Amino acid sequence: MDWPPIAGDPRFFRRSGPYSLAAVADAAEAEAPLRRLMLTGVAPLQTAEPTEVSFLDNRKYASALAETRAGAVIVHPDLAERVPPSAVAIVAAEPYVAWARVAALFHPLPPVQAGVHPSAVLAPDAAVDASAEVGPLAVIGARAEIGPRCRIGPAAIIGDGVVLGADCRIGAHASLSHALLGTRVVVYPGARIGQDGFGLALTGEEILSVPQLGRVVLEDDVEIGANTTIDRGSMHDTRIGAGSRLDNLVQIGHNVHLGRGCVIVSQAGISGSTILEDHVMVAGQAGLTGHLRIGRRARIGAQAGVMSDVPPGADVVGSPAQPVREFFRHVAVLRRLVREATARRSKGKAAETDTD
Repeated sequence: MDWPPIAGDPRFFRRSGPYSLAAVADAAEAEAPLRRLMLTGVAPLQTAEPTEVSFLDNRKYASALAETRAGAVIVHPDLAERVPPSAVAIVAAEPYVAWARVAALFHPLPPVQAGVHPSAVLAPDAAVDASAEVGPLAVIGARAEIGPRCRIGPAAIIGDGVVLGADCRIGAHASLSHALLGTRVVVYPGARIGQDGFGLALTGEEILSVPQLGRVVLEDDVEIGANTTIDRGSMHDTRIGAGSRLDNLVQIGHNVHLGRGCVIVSQAGISGSTILEDHVMVAGQAGLTGHLRIGRRARIGAQAGVMSDVPPGADVVGSPAQPVREFFRHVAVLRRLVREATARRSKGKAAETDTD
């Protein structure tokens, strides 16, 4: 069956509006001319209709701007003059940030439906705020605390003693144990928070599991992606700093400490007791060994293998990880050596042919 592309398909996404151009500009924290225009939604440049808002953040797609039918387009000041006459330019210093705000305006999160589903299981001493939503087959353990306006998804498990602050959202089949969550924390489906860390003692003859006696602390506005795992601490806490975002399929080992506003991309793994200072970015499939310190605003490249401390503000790539310029200088040297060796082999073969 042929389904045409729809941004914000109403089957799946709640929609609000329409909104005036002024209201959209205010939401974007951007500038727009005074014009009587009502806007009904958001869409890509290629498919937007005259009552919809679009955006351009990458000059690579500037050709689509000239052909768009959108009623309004969020652009950087440098591109405002390239917006076609049929559209209004909403000018923002950071178009993608403005787009995020506008998309959230038209597609707000669905409201929490206060109440406990009949199939949910709540311990007698669990404290669930009356404004919270507890979905089908969810389990709330003993002494757990569920704050105002939280949403607990289907078959999610909130373990004994776990605390959720206000406005948290826990996805379907996620499980939380030994965890304390701040406000507005989002845990996506299938995530595993607070299980045993990988603590082992080797005797030479056997492997002993070391009791993991710490917790996981997720500070305010943290988001944890689907099927991500965060081990609780061994003695200290594993802590994810306020505003940090973890993608799907990330592994965080015991005692790891992430600062504020860190970004960890899919399939990255951080070994135990490593500290990331504020605003560190770790790209996909990167691996960090244990007991490291990664400095503030450092950036770790995709598939990097980090085996030593990284200073603040550094960009590192490769395995073992090294500064970007040094890495590419080594690559250039290796390429030159390969070309020279290939040229020598070719000359040697030519000389043998002449001799024959």
